[in-house]
Amino acid sequence: MGWRATGRVRDAWRRGWDRRHRIADACYALFYFPFVAIGTASPGVGLVKEGLGAPFPESLLAVPALLAVPVLFAIATMYRRTRPVWLLGLSVAVLALFGNIFPITLGIYSYAAWFGDRRRLAAWTGLATVAILLGFWGVPEPETIVSVILLTLVLPLLAGLWAGTRRQLIVNLRERAERLEREQHLMAEHAITAERSRIAREMHDVVAHRVSLMVLHAGGLEVSAADDRSAETAGLIRTTGREALAELREILGVLREDAHGRAPTAPQPMLSDLAGLIGGSRAAGMWVEWSTTGTPRALAAQVERTAYRVVQEALTNAAKHAPGSPVAVRVDYGERDLEAVVTNEPPRPGGNAPRESPPSSGYGLAGLRERVALAGGSLSAGPYPDGAWQVRAILPVVEASPRGGAGIGAEQAGET
Repeated sequence: MGWRATGRVRDAWRRGWDRRHRIADACYALFYFPFVAIGTASPGVGLVKEGLGAPFPESLLAVPALLAVPVLFAIATMYRRTRPVWLLGLSVAVLALFGNIFPITLGIYSYAAWFGDRRRLAAWTGLATVAILLGFWGVPEPETIVSVILLTLVLPLLAGLWAGTRRQLIVNLRERAERLEREQHLMAEHAITAERSRIAREMHDVVAHRVSLMVLHAGGLEVSAADDRSAETAGLIRTTGREALAELREILGVLREDAHGRAPTAPQPMLSDLAGLIGGSRAAGMWVEWSTTGTPRALAAQVERTAYRVVQEALTNAAKHAPGSPVAVRVDYGERDLEAVVTNEPPRPGGNAPRESPPSSGYGLAGLRERVALAGGSLSAGPYPDGAWQVRAILPVVEASPRGGAGIGAEQAGET
């Protein structure tokens, strides 16, 4: 329960931080409320008090002013960031009529801190100065008026200008940091694009060239073969090589991308293509038993593609390391999981093992684990005590939507 309480505290703090300006305005209104009321009720200064000829609390305007002025000031304070004229106009009027110096301090500070129109700020400052002269006209000591101007206008004005300049500087620095971050991302994307293009060139110059030579030699062997078995084998090699070239072209297209930044979206193999994959393995001389359990149905593209790649990699490994051994492929459509299992028996001694083992990168199973993990599943691969080998992948079932939208985001993440 501790993490839930921590999450609620964090959410409450975030909501409070988003409303910090409104909360600050409410605090200002509550803090100034008694001062505004006391300043309005103070006798001796202001045009209204001078005109009455008697202390203000004894006049008939005492009660309405004591109630109206603080309430209007509180309302104007809540809108000081969006409607500054309300607070400034009320502050100047209260200053001239009642000699109340408290509202104008907040009004001048707010306008200087939140608005950049220096001409209007100078105009409001001059108007407030005139209001001070009118409100304190009867004061015999001139230094009192100078002190009031310094305390109620000059100091709040300087503080507001400093706060506004500091906030604008922070905003500019944040925008500059964001701009530099965007430029850094663009430079990284350009570097990635250049590296992908380089890899595509290397693959085209080396791998594609070698596979093309293999296809040409297989075609020549198919034509000049002395017996039908050799011709059939050469034809199978030629067909497999052409399919490898087609898939290699798709990979090169993904690496290079087109001029508009979109990679070609050629159809990728799905579970419905397992029949062709297993048929090709059988034609190559492998003994493959294939079974499907559960209720076959259309799943998300990433799930089906990942299961297909698991079976493909397992069959390739069985052909390399256990030639001539029977292989069992099982695909189980469960309610919550899709299970793909490929099991091969131990290599037969003295079987049809090639004289030279085919090259292997050693990253096939590692790549499968990454692909399965991106799909949200798990992969296990390992030998049995008798030397057999099993590859088993369990993938969470994601039903395909009618419009083909299920699993699109995950599929793109997996392909990336």
